[in-house]
Amino acid sequence: MIENRRIARNAIWNLLSLAAPMLVALIAIPPLIRTLGPDRFGILTLAWMLIGYCSLFDLGLGRALTKLVSEGFGARRPTGVRSSGLPSLVWTALVMMLVFGCVGSLIFTATSGLLAKSAFKIPFALQAETVASLHWIAAAIPLVTLTAGLRGILEANQSFGPLSVVRAMTGVLTFAGPLLAAGVSGSLSDVVLTLALIRLFTAAAYLILCAVLTPALLSSRHVNFREVGPLLRFGGWLTVSNLISPLMVSIDRFLIGVFLSVTSVAYYATPYEVVTKLQVVPAALAGVLFPAFGTALVNDTARARRLYTRGLAVILALLLPLTAILVVFARPGLSLWLGEDFASHGYRVLQLLAVGVMINAAASMPASLLHAAGRPDVTAKLHMIELPMYIPLVCWLIHVLGIEGAAVAWVVRVTVDAALLFYMAGRAMPAPGRGQGEAVNAGPAAGRLPVDSLVPRMAIERAPSDMRLTQPAKTSLSPWKTWPASHRGVPIKRHMIYGSGQDPREVPARGSSPGWNAGKGDFR
Repeated sequence: MIENRRIARNAIWNLLSLAAPMLVALIAIPPLIRTLGPDRFGILTLAWMLIGYCSLFDLGLGRALTKLVSEGFGARRPTGVRSSGLPSLVWTALVMMLVFGCVGSLIFTATSGLLAKSAFKIPFALQAETVASLHWIAAAIPLVTLTAGLRGILEANQSFGPLSVVRAMTGVLTFAGPLLAAGVSGSLSDVVLTLALIRLFTAAAYLILCAVLTPALLSSRHVNFREVGPLLRFGGWLTVSNLISPLMVSIDRFLIGVFLSVTSVAYYATPYEVVTKLQVVPAALAGVLFPAFGTALVNDTARARRLYTRGLAVILALLLPLTAILVVFARPGLSLWLGEDFASHGYRVLQLLAVGVMINAAASMPASLLHAAGRPDVTAKLHMIELPMYIPLVCWLIHVLGIEGAAVAWVVRVTVDAALLFYMAGRAMPAPGRGQGEAVNAGPAAGRLPVDSLVPRMAIERAPSDMRLTQPAKTSLSPWKTWPASHRGVPIKRHMIYGSGQDPREVPARGSSPGWNAGKGDFR
């Protein structure tokens, strides 16, 4: 019950931090359009998208850092974090992410002229402003990647309260800052400069929070280059998803800018920005359930199933009525908010995207479960299959139907993606009825949810010496077909994973070991 309340509280914090920017956007976008004009506002929407897409340069290390640090917190000795090797891991990851961000900044700076003058149909009078704006976006890339790592540390520490406050402030300023800059100077480059300054504020705020809430993790400023390979291997599949998924999310606006005009981008991106704010519900819930899934899949698979079904039920219960309202009142709502011109061009886009967002929101549950089960490769492989089919589809539909065609292609993609994710999550979900403390049954289910995917190698290597897997225990975690027939179907307990590699019934109680319950022979 206490754990459920904590999950609900953290989800509410996440929801508030994501909903606040949506409310500010509803107020700020109309005056932004009037002040900047459709063309400049279309470029600003591209700038918002590009800054979000710059997170790909962290190469999956932010998510990997969250998982590894949270596991390190659970496995550390009472003597503290400093002796666990986590500070070295954290500093190595942060330095890597900063370096990758600087490399991305140089690449983006070198290509900004090509993007402004050739890739997009930017009016000649706005090309110089656009180049200067892209340079400010390039300057923000290292800040974006560093922020992803710092946020990962706070999420691993379950510090959702202060994390959500900073996230809400960042989201609010993302819309309020450009509105203020547009009113003061009217220059597009000054407007985009405010976005870069906001990212600087966010990175500084997260760094202060990490120093206050997790000082032990920042105590040893030591970079261990031996950590680079394991970190990249761990985040490899996440990197693939980070590269492909944002591309599929944003490629429609790029292609509209290439094949149609930046004004058409504004007509498409404005309802898109509105309707995709509904994703705050699944984002808030999935962000909290991700670590909960990871724990439940090891300790209580029945609870993992309950969390999965309840999370899906909550998402559908909240989004179904909201989607219906958006579909029915799309045109009058846009007309009241932005005027009849925007409404006539964008209401069908809003209707289509509302349905697609609801489908995509439901798919966040199986995706979160698969990641928590150590299977980010599933989503990455699906994205690799979908991308080469999605790009030709969206290009063709833009030519045939205009911006409505881009919306149709997006809905088709998220529907196929959701169906495949639900299917794969159904195969990976452990069978019901397992007892408390089971990691996985080493029978046929092991082919669906490998034990060694639940116990990442780096977490094992970072455990204190008396908790690390000995060679017999490592051998016992090899694929199921190598197990002797007499062991198939035998559940693996937590104390077998962290013990000496012997059968749990033969492991002596070690009252002197931290966390060992000598009376029950169980590691807590």
